[in-house]
Amino acid sequence: MQTLPLHFDLYALVILLGIAQALFLGVFFLTGHRRQSVSNLCLGLLMLATAAMQTEMWLEYTNYMFRTLPLIDSAEPFNFIIGPLFYFFVFGRLHSQLPQRWGWHLIPFAVWLVNAVTWLYQPETFFYNSYISAWHPELPYVPSEPYQTDDFTGLRNYINELTLLSCLVYSALSIRVVYRAYQTRYGSIWSPDADPSLRTLRSLVVLNSLFPLLIVITKTRFPEDLGDHILASYLTLIIYVTSFLVMRGSDFFRDHQAPLVPMPETLPTAPEPPVESRKKYEKSALTNEQKEAILARLTHLTQTQKPYLDNDLSLSKLAERLGTSPHYVSQVLNDQLGQTFFDWLATHRIAEAQRLLNHPDTSHLKIDEIAERVGYNAPSAFHTAFKRITGQTPASFRSARTSS
Repeated sequence: MQTLPLHFDLYALVILLGIAQALFLGVFFLTGHRRQSVSNLCLGLLMLATAAMQTEMWLEYTNYMFRTLPLIDSAEPFNFIIGPLFYFFVFGRLHSQLPQRWGWHLIPFAVWLVNAVTWLYQPETFFYNSYISAWHPELPYVPSEPYQTDDFTGLRNYINELTLLSCLVYSALSIRVVYRAYQTRYGSIWSPDADPSLRTLRSLVVLNSLFPLLIVITKTRFPEDLGDHILASYLTLIIYVTSFLVMRGSDFFRDHQAPLVPMPETLPTAPEPPVESRKKYEKSALTNEQKEAILARLTHLTQTQKPYLDNDLSLSKLAERLGTSPHYVSQVLNDQLGQTFFDWLATHRIAEAQRLLNHPDTSHLKIDEIAERVGYNAPSAFHTAFKRITGQTPASFRSARTSS
């Protein structure tokens, strides 16, 4: 079997750096308290899957594959997992849970994984011919007797088209879920009032949505897999953008910057917790330092992601996003803020409603539409909470502000 010398250039270096960084991010998101978040779990798995794909591309591009022939096409099944994992990450980032019937999205990956067995258990000559056919068509084939017939599904000849389809579908789903989040909270995907984490998520979705376009350009420009080094380099770009968000302490992970949209001045000051609440938690193992840490995370989450706008937010879901237990969140709300979970929820929803009633971009909305935007399913519940917290109805509040 004829081989070629090792080849290392700028593309090879860029891809190698991407592999190392993807492995680092994968371990980072899958360890410690970070793995308790659904979105972090999906992002960590996505990084590891991307690292596996880039590793194979790097071996092929540098001719190291001649020395590791059994690894040829070993990462092919991951073509059908990166799309679902990115969509799961986006959905989980917005809703703190996976989409309904998420398991169905993994069927193409599972089918390709089973199909891969037929070409991963073959003689070395089979691997050699597979490699040179995709990367070095100028080299002569060698006689080979396969152990078994490969590709029992008959779909492998359409791997590029199917990969492109998968990327397009999940790019569209990711765009849709982010678009709906913007429409629900701000009315426009270009709203200047969007919180930083949502804008960052939008940027990542746009960056990932360009990948299918790059696949089309690359596969039409280069035969077989000869342009995969360009795709791998673009994946490195995505990986390092994600790394930049982590290293700068962005609001995606741990950010203490002030919110772009300040809370209204009418937000009531928390009262002292009642004696009954203090007695309720006096045997708790939660220390003052831990309570302060949870409160800091809660404040950060409230300012940057506005979880209270989710109409199905519960104490357990809030605790999951904070990486702690519902009991501890309840204790922090009681001890530190003097509020129950529902008091806290209503306070922030009504404060957001006041902002929307005042803002010129949303002043045209009906009261019921504002109630829905701030997380209320029933307008009557919104009116009751608004009157209880502000002492006036939403209509009176709007009229007073308009007249002044």
